[in-house]
Amino acid sequence: MTAPAQESVTTRLPVALARLQRALRRTEPSELGPGSIAALSTVRREGPIRPGDLALREGVTPSTMTRIVSLLEGNHFLARENDPADRRAYLVRITDAGEAFLTRLAGVRSKALQAELDQLTPDERAAIEAALPVLETLATRLAS
Repeated sequence: MTAPAQESVTTRLPVALARLQRALRRTEPSELGPGSIAALSTVRREGPIRPGDLALREGVTPSTMTRIVSLLEGNHFLARENDPADRRAYLVRITDAGEAFLTRLAGVRSKALQAELDQLTPDERAAIEAALPVLETLATRLAS
């Protein structure tokens, strides 16, 4: 790939992905911001976790995560439990209400995305499907 073409990919790809993510967020307005939804999704995926460890995984400060956890607890999406490894600490776990929220949100966003994918040509859909494994690899590499 030539230098101008490489620059085009490295500047256009993050913009396109961010615009897609923002558009999907608008399909289902939520009282939660993207950081809170990401934290809730991480708790769902990782299982009970200390807020400090959650802050590290999400790349935010502990004080920011304290605010996020408080918001999620206030919405009954997270619950605290004692950390069996350290009685002075606590873990947060997703609640049934948190599970239901994420499931509903994913369903609405998937439906909106499917409606747009249905408008693409078969070649455009094939191009997106072919790019997915590479995008997933990039995401994994950048996250580590």
